[in-house]
Amino acid sequence: MTEIHIPETPGQLRWLLSRKLSLWTVVIGISAGTLAYWLESWRTEDQAIQHAIASVRHFETPAMQLTMSATSNEHASLEQLLNRDQLIGIRVFSRDKEMLFERWGSIPEALITAIRRQTHLWPGANTSHSNRVEVSGEQLIQVVLPLLAKDGSLAGYVEGVSRVTPEARQGQREQVRNTSITAAASVLAAAVLLYPLMLAMLRRSRRLARRLLDANLSLMHSLGNAIAKRDSDTDAHNYRVTCYAVALAESLNIPGKTISDLVVGAFLHDVGKIGIPDHILLKPGKLTAEEFAIMQTHTLLGVEIVADNPWLTGATQTIRHHHERHDGTGYPDGLSGGEIPLVARIFALVDVFDALTSVRPYKPALSLAETIAIMEREAGSHFDPEIYAYFMLLAPALYEKNQTWGHEDWGLELSTVLARYFNMENAPVTGR
Repeated sequence: MTEIHIPETPGQLRWLLSRKLSLWTVVIGISAGTLAYWLESWRTEDQAIQHAIASVRHFETPAMQLTMSATSNEHASLEQLLNRDQLIGIRVFSRDKEMLFERWGSIPEALITAIRRQTHLWPGANTSHSNRVEVSGEQLIQVVLPLLAKDGSLAGYVEGVSRVTPEARQGQREQVRNTSITAAASVLAAAVLLYPLMLAMLRRSRRLARRLLDANLSLMHSLGNAIAKRDSDTDAHNYRVTCYAVALAESLNIPGKTISDLVVGAFLHDVGKIGIPDHILLKPGKLTAEEFAIMQTHTLLGVEIVADNPWLTGATQTIRHHHERHDGTGYPDGLSGGEIPLVARIFALVDVFDALTSVRPYKPALSLAETIAIMEREAGSHFDPEIYAYFMLLAPALYEKNQTWGHEDWGLELSTVLARYFNMENAPVTGR
């Protein structure tokens, strides 16, 4: 059976939603902030590079090509362009990549030396190459563009070096930071706005799940009570064996989910008797061999009855195998020992205990001593001896309840069991 984890109380519901929403808000906020950081960093970097390229673009002119054959004195006019838009250096190369001349603005010689040592790619027509250089705490952008002759052939290359000022770098950092904070804050604001809506939806889901669980429990009650009435018995038998089985399962430290399956199986263990003819089911005397063979089919009929209800399928092991015996002589499959499902081994024991200690139309209730003597002989043949040893520790208290409690008491005890094992954590649900 599939577990659901919808909280039982409004406080638990709010805590669950707050915890989950906060966790995902942090995760998504960090992710969004990080993504925004990298995108904005790339954008500001690209802006700086494009600005540097634009500063060098006007050297891609026929006038610049004339300077490739001009005297050094004529190059002096280029110095007027330096320090414009943070452009601090120009170098012109021939088509063979030999430097023809260079002009630098007022910058330390160490920067010029570092730039000269930089290697870069030589771009083709209609392309450019850029490179960001870190030198002595300074950020420089090196841009190389091709120079084309009038006929479109490569004439040479021009390189421009721009400085990213501290103010520009600070502006870039603030822009990146603000964008990241805005992205993260937007996620947080969305989470705050969505919280009431999500809480309302979760509350509605909880109410619907609770109603579905209550409906399934009501179905279990109805089926169990129907077969009890048809078998000339009362629903108190179902109440008692269910409570006995839970007490024994708890002493064995069985997981809650297994116990919830055991509860449904205990309540519906004889549901297959609905398909047994009245002349056999209600016969006051001993059954013939043929009649007993038909009676034995109630285990398989029970499995068929609950098979189409996913909420009840956890009961099938108890329904099918509660008449198996430890020595392998039981029915319907002749399983033995550990082959018999644990829930069926538990139920087989408490079912016999209740039969011996309760009043039936054909016999009085036996005393505790008589009951233990009979069951002692059956340990190892009918019952699992290890489970029997645990049950004997509980038998006196259970016998006392059997003799002193009325129908209302057992109803209250069963309600306690259902509340403990059919909350939103352990309850079986439709679907797998």
